[in-house]
Amino acid sequence: MVPLARREQPLRILFVTSEMAPFSKTGGLGDVSGALPRQLLAAGEDVRVLVPWYGRPDSAQLRHRADLWLPFSGERVEILSPMDHPQWLFLRHPDYERPGSPYQNPAGEDWPDNAERFARLCRAAAEIAQGRVPELSWQAELVHANDWQTGLVPYLLELEARIGAARPRTLLTIHNLAYQGRFDPAVLERLHLPVADFHPQGTELYGSFSFLKAGLVYADHLSTVSPTYAREIQRPEFGMGLDGLLRARSGALSGILNGIDSEQWNPAADPYLPAHYSADDLQGKATCKARLQQELGLFPDPHVPLLGMISRLVEQKGSDLVLALAPELLKRGLQLVVLGSGERLLEQRLRELGATHRGQMAARIGFDEALSHRIEAGADMFLMPSRFEPCGLNQMYSLRYGTVPIVQETGGLADTVHDVDGPMAQLGNGFVFHPAQVDALRAAILRAERYFRRTALWHELQRRGMSEDHSWRSAALAYRDLYRSLL
Repeated sequence: MVPLARREQPLRILFVTSEMAPFSKTGGLGDVSGALPRQLLAAGEDVRVLVPWYGRPDSAQLRHRADLWLPFSGERVEILSPMDHPQWLFLRHPDYERPGSPYQNPAGEDWPDNAERFARLCRAAAEIAQGRVPELSWQAELVHANDWQTGLVPYLLELEARIGAARPRTLLTIHNLAYQGRFDPAVLERLHLPVADFHPQGTELYGSFSFLKAGLVYADHLSTVSPTYAREIQRPEFGMGLDGLLRARSGALSGILNGIDSEQWNPAADPYLPAHYSADDLQGKATCKARLQQELGLFPDPHVPLLGMISRLVEQKGSDLVLALAPELLKRGLQLVVLGSGERLLEQRLRELGATHRGQMAARIGFDEALSHRIEAGADMFLMPSRFEPCGLNQMYSLRYGTVPIVQETGGLADTVHDVDGPMAQLGNGFVFHPAQVDALRAAILRAERYFRRTALWHELQRRGMSEDHSWRSAALAYRDLYRSLL
C-alpha cells in the first residue's frame, strides 16, 4: 500500500459499516470497509471503524474496550478490538452472533429483527461519535455511514442537533440503492423514533419506514461508488423509487470510484495461486489456467477459451443471461466456471448444467476466497453482465490478473472497462455490450473469442489492463478531499 501524503492535523473519522473484510463479507461493501479505512490510516488520519461482531473462532484474540448502555432501550453492548488493531471497534451483542449471513438466516430469509439489530449499530455509532464512551477517549469530527444498515446514524445525529447538541458532520455512501432497509411503520415505536418525521419529505418511503431514506434525507452529503452510478440513480430506471430525492440532492451527491486492495489482489505474489506472473512475464498465467482446469475437472486444453464468473446469483448480476447462453457457448467448445450463491432456482440450474457438461463447465455454489483468486488467475475472460452495477470490483481484479472482462455498460463497469472496438479503443481493455440481453452478450463473447485466437493481440490486451492502477490510493485521496470540504 502506497501511503498518501500526511497532514499535520489528522481528521477524526468514524467509519460505520455492517461488514468489513476479512472479518465479515457478503460483497463489495465488505471489501471497501476493509480497504478504505486502512488507506486513510496509512495517510495519518485518525480513523475508527465500527462494525458488528458476527463471531469467529479467533475471538479470544479480541480485547474488551468498553461496555455501552444504549439510550432509550437501555440494553448493554460490548465494544471489542483486535489486539493488533485498536482502531477496529467491534460491537458485540448476542443478536449478531448467529448462523447464516449478517442479514439472513441459513435458508436465505431476512432476520425478522434486522431493524432492531442495525438500529443498535446506529445508536452505538452516535454515542461513540459524540464522545460519550469515556473508555475510548475519542470523539468524531465526521461520521462516514455506509448503506441502509447505517442510514439511521445521520438521522440520529440530526435529532440531537434539533435540541441544541453539537454534532459531527455526516456522509452516507450508497453502495447499492436496491437495498433500502424498509420496515413496517410500527417499528418506529420499538426503535424509539419520532412519528413526526414519518412523511414523504422525511423517513417514509411508499408507506414503509426506510433506514436508507432517513440517511439520504438527513446526511450532510451523499456519495456513491462510481461517477456513472451517481448519474444513473437520478433516473427513474435506476433510482429504485428514490430518483426524485436524489435529483433534489444532486448538489450534495458525489460519485467516487472504488479501488481494490492491490496487495491482496496481486498475481505476482498471490499466495492462493499455483504460479505467479506479471505484465512483463505472463507464463505463470498459463500454469494457473492448467491447474484450475485440473482442480475443477475441466478438459486440460490451453487453447480453449475459459470463461469465469464470480457473482451473487441474482437477476441484477445477469446470471440468467449467462444461464440462457451457456448451452450454446459450451456447444461451441468454450469452457465455463461459475462461483457464487443466491436464488435457489439459479443455483439449481447451474448445478444441473454443470452435471450435464462435465469437463466443460464447473459450478461451485457458495463462497470460497481462495478459489475466487484462482478463477481470476486461471480464466481467460471474466463475465459481468450486470443489469446495473454501482461499482463492481471483480472487473478490476480481472484487469489486474490479465483476465479480460466482458461487461454490460452500466455503473462502475462503464467507468473502468473500455471496449477494444469502441470510441476509446486506444484505452481498450475489455469488451462492453448493451443492452443487457442475451444477443448482446453473445456478440461480445464471440468478439472476445476472435481476439483470443490472435495470441499477440490478446497478450497486448492483457498487459494493457494489468498496467492500469485501480488501487485505493486515488479513491482515498478523493474521500479525504470530500471529508475536508464537509468540515
